[in-house]
Amino acid sequence: MTSDQTPPLPRIVALHDHGHADDRIALTHEDRLLRRKRLRAASGLEFLADFPKATELQAGAVLVLSTGDHVQVVAAPEPLLEVRGDLPRLAWHIGNRHAPCEIRADALRIRHDHVMADMLRRLGAVLLEIDAPFTPEGGAYGHGRTFGHDHGAHGHSHD
Repeated sequence: MTSDQTPPLPRIVALHDHGHADDRIALTHEDRLLRRKRLRAASGLEFLADFPKATELQAGAVLVLSTGDHVQVVAAPEPLLEVRGDLPRLAWHIGNRHAPCEIRADALRIRHDHVMADMLRRLGAVLLEIDAPFTPEGGAYGHGRTFGHDHGAHGHSHD
């Protein structure tokens, strides 16, 4: 490396479910799914995620960098709708549209979306616009996100 070249960015070399961290990075739900991306921790430390395939970083996970630094993933606040009312019925309608949903004891949380808000209000939901971390349920057939679905030979329309 010559003096006019910048050193390479540290890379993520390991990912742990939890543990001690020296720094943190706040990412939205959408930003926690990545394959290759330049990231910046709260301290300003820049590093590179370069996973072999798209990887979901769970809130609380710890990224181990090639420098030995440990960076904890934090769910960043983002615009959400908190949904209250007949939760089983409302959850069914949200799920039928394959929208990510965080299930809480007294409410459901979804990304802020005016079309979903209109539908939910017509179903009798009470909605509150909030900014909060978003950690929706994972897929039904494993952990993490689902990337679509297949209904086999007897599919249905989502129109």
